[in-house]
Amino acid sequence: MRAGIAERIGSVEVLAALLVLLIVLREQVAGLLSAPALATWTTVFVSVMVQAVPFLVFGVTLSAVIAVYVPPSFWARALPRHPALAVPVASAAGVVLPGCECGAVPIAGSLIRRGVTPAAALAFLLAAPAVNPIVLTATAVAFPGNPEMVLGRAVAGLAVAVVMGWLWLRLGRADWLRLPHRPDLDGLRRGQAFWSAVRHDLVHAGGFLVVGAMAAAGINVLVPERWLQTLADQPVLSVLALAALAVLLSICSEADAFVAASLSQFSLTSRLAFLVVGPMVDLKLISMQAGIFGRRFAVRFAPATFAVAVVFAVIVGMVLL
Repeated sequence: MRAGIAERIGSVEVLAALLVLLIVLREQVAGLLSAPALATWTTVFVSVMVQAVPFLVFGVTLSAVIAVYVPPSFWARALPRHPALAVPVASAAGVVLPGCECGAVPIAGSLIRRGVTPAAALAFLLAAPAVNPIVLTATAVAFPGNPEMVLGRAVAGLAVAVVMGWLWLRLGRADWLRLPHRPDLDGLRRGQAFWSAVRHDLVHAGGFLVVGAMAAAGINVLVPERWLQTLADQPVLSVLALAALAVLLSICSEADAFVAASLSQFSLTSRLAFLVVGPMVDLKLISMQAGIFGRRFAVRFAPATFAVAVVFAVIVGMVLL
């Protein structure tokens, strides 16, 4: 009897119970949220989730379409057979697909499942949220007096994606990638297989997104603003500071240009580092990558991407800005 009841209790039932509990205790919850620090934490957490969830849903939906409706033979025809050539082609494909980093992670996982070489899938993962048309348009609007920021972001973002793909070909190991087991889709009708894939990826990636958003909100509360002013006058430290800030703030790539534009005390090169690093390495992304590809992958890929992104942001900034 108890086993039967336990089997009927799933995530939907737990969520419903939590919502009822919040309604019953709404006055006590409102009192807790009145504290300034907690109110700031809640605001940041909600803003990150509101920005990210639509793109996460888009990403897992497209991932399910790839898994169910696109035959594996398509990727053999669409990408060059040589992995080194497939990397820049996949990076270029990321340019034309509007999307956020939250959606790109499950899409890259689905591409690997469908037989795409991991180096090409990872290059797509980095390029799609960094240099797609929506992001570049937002950057142009945020920096109306500095059109070179748009070109700098595009060049640096593409360079990082291609170089990281090639680095994976050279140094990456297959046992670092551990994609979570998906429910077996074979034998199901296409509609059933599609929704099964969507539910699995949304629950799996969504949980890590929540963890990353909570960490980002905590950092926003704990890091004093005066530290930024102190670092702005030091060229080397200012680049590293804004690159680290991009990781900690975890702002969606469609909105980060406006935050960078507001940091007027920093140089354009420092702000370019903020724009290049953010869509490729941030707390929610690291958390999601650990969930989709495994922790062994995340602890290697994220620091390497951060270092390469900072180097190319500085090089492009010195040439163009």
